[in-house]
Amino acid sequence: MPSTALSERAARAALAAHFPPHQVAAHLAHHCAEEVWQYEVDHDASGRLAQYTPREELANAQLTCQFVIPSDDVWPAALADLGPNCPLGLWVRGHEQLPQLTARAVAVTGNRAATAKALTRTKAFATAVAEAGHTVTATLAYGVDATAHGAAAQAGRATLAVLPRGLDRAHPHDHAQLLSSIPASGGAVVSLFPPGTPASGATLRASAALLAALVRAVVLVEALDHAEAMHTAETAADLNRPVLVPPPTGDVRADGNVRLLAEQRAVLVPDPAHALAELR
Repeated sequence: MPSTALSERAARAALAAHFPPHQVAAHLAHHCAEEVWQYEVDHDASGRLAQYTPREELANAQLTCQFVIPSDDVWPAALADLGPNCPLGLWVRGHEQLPQLTARAVAVTGNRAATAKALTRTKAFATAVAEAGHTVTATLAYGVDATAHGAAAQAGRATLAVLPRGLDRAHPHDHAQLLSSIPASGGAVVSLFPPGTPASGATLRASAALLAALVRAVVLVEALDHAEAMHTAETAADLNRPVLVPPPTGDVRADGNVRLLAEQRAVLVPDPAHALAELR
């Protein structure tokens, strides 16, 4: 007779689909994922969780990408720095490359609607970071992030991308080719969210924090104070990751950079060589 027990992977995927990590972290410290899932099902007055089928949902999702959990050899150990907000698992395309990519990951991020000067700087910093053997890490977003991926690819180096939606589609949608090219060229794409999950304000903020935790430093090329990239930079600073900032041009589109420098939460790097020196 087949076992009815859930695997740790299926149970964690089910929990991740319904709860932010901090809501179940205390239970997971003392119980296995299957026990925590069953507890939540038994105490769900709506009956919604009882209708969820963890094995089938995981099997269907893994037709698109792999669900990686903390007990896997490829799990990024740096995520433990998030404490109770450490993800229950990660959805990944190109999971075999994760250990090599995350070992020296550096975020290069900034505004979606970036200035021409910011894009020029992005190419210079991303190329230098990649050629020095670090993994350029960013989102697929327009502007600074997509430019960083492109610069690293032109240098012949693999990159790591963090998406704020399921990995069945790119974000933005017209970056589908970029999404496919990253794992095909030895890189990886990761998400907190299963296939079919659309992007939202909440997923953007959660992904910005994930990006900060995955890297050893953040190069914030240019950022408005309310941009998602600022959440990455501020989370990185809270996690004691260096935040490296080129000299602000005085343009209002870099007011986030100006604030971080004024608060002494970022380090001024006049050029890529100074950034690389900070990464040694």
